[in-house]
Amino acid sequence: MKIKAILFDLDGVLVDATEWHFNALNRALGLFGYTISRYEHLTTYNGLPTRKKLEMLSVEKNFPRGLHTLTNKIKQKYTREEILRNCTPVFEKEFMLHQLKRDGYKLACCSNSIRESVELMLRGSGVLNLFDFICSNEDVKNPKPDPEMYLAAFKHLKLKPADCVIVEDAGHGIEAAKRSGGILCQVTGFNDVDYTRVKNFVASIEKGEK
Repeated sequence: MKIKAILFDLDGVLVDATEWHFNALNRALGLFGYTISRYEHLTTYNGLPTRKKLEMLSVEKNFPRGLHTLTNKIKQKYTREEILRNCTPVFEKEFMLHQLKRDGYKLACCSNSIRESVELMLRGSGVLNLFDFICSNEDVKNPKPDPEMYLAAFKHLKLKPADCVIVEDAGHGIEAAKRSGGILCQVTGFNDVDYTRVKNFVASIEKGEK
């Protein structure tokens, strides 16, 4: 079989943004006397849209639902500051995406972040123009772990799920990838994603070894 496209998650895969989201959310929550631990973020909240995180906080910590809209706006402002301060090109990611493009694969990025954050991170990383399709949580009704954004990518690229490898690191994204029918390349995080890792995985699929 021949793989025709590589679909990437963003946070923790192409950009090391997990800490940025943690800091931004805690800064926003702190204005109202709430907080989450790093452990809670990594094991429960990581990879979810902010609105989903706030809903969970209301259930688990009685965070007032009337503050959701305001807190979300403040959190996105802080996230933007984190991105503009910290997001810079990383050679291994630039090389990987440029080389995969030269190899003939279509590229997509599907993220549970809002579109502004997705585009800011990809632009700051110097790779925005390499993608054939970008999908944020604002472009679908149901974010990950629902497979909707991956199904949207298949449709846009005019490919079958079996034609596509999906690179994911976090639980919600892994679930979405599996439910979409695409071929999951599960990674452990930002430092586990480079050209050799992805290309070897694709080659093993094409040879029928996985």
